[in-house]
Amino acid sequence: MTGFKPGDAVYGDTGAHGFGAYAEYVSAPETAWASIPASVTFEQAAAAPQAAVVALQGLRDKGQIQPGDQVLIIGASGGIGTFAVQIAKALGGEVTGVCGAGGVEMVRGLGADHVVDYTREDFAAGDACYDLIFDIVANRPMRDYMRALRPGGRYVACAFNPASLFFGPLFSRGGKSAGSLVHRPNRDDLVTVAEMMADGRVAPVIDRCYPLEGASDALRYYDDGHPRGKVVITVGNGGG
Repeated sequence: MTGFKPGDAVYGDTGAHGFGAYAEYVSAPETAWASIPASVTFEQAAAAPQAAVVALQGLRDKGQIQPGDQVLIIGASGGIGTFAVQIAKALGGEVTGVCGAGGVEMVRGLGADHVVDYTREDFAAGDACYDLIFDIVANRPMRDYMRALRPGGRYVACAFNPASLFFGPLFSRGGKSAGSLVHRPNRDDLVTVAEMMADGRVAPVIDRCYPLEGASDALRYYDDGHPRGKVVITVGNGGG
């Protein structure tokens, strides 16, 4: 190993290497890891790897976000969505977040320019149009998303959306495009996320932390509701 030395604080995404299965120890290639900035806690670092990289890849790579783009983020108060709001702002977008009533103030506090409470308002029913829709929920007919796109707009689903995954080209008309993100774990994006956390452009949102022995409780909490941000498992002396 050439990039790290014993004792270095690192975080990573082992999704391409068998996952870690809530373990105290895990072995993965050096390319799965990046250094944790000194200003970032282990809990914050544990919240970031897959969720933040999914948001980064969906917005920057698949969505081709440009400064000044009108960006709609559906599912803005969840684990990926809280990163997506901040990353979209960091990349120059004007951000509208869609979430439930309980997440409105939090999403606004993350920097969203506009927030839509889906329990009171339908983003697809108004006149607003967007350059990029980043969809973490994928529970609407594709025509709703395409109607809300400007000419040349891009729809990116990061949740499983068969319509966009298999039939995206059929909806890509009039300069509009639809597709699904295939997450690709890699060290370069982990480094980018670490830099964003270090300089304050991105701050992980943690709903709750559970000790390793409480992993089953954490999973029940995650499955029973709509966590705001990430649910983190802490290991040993409190490191994520």
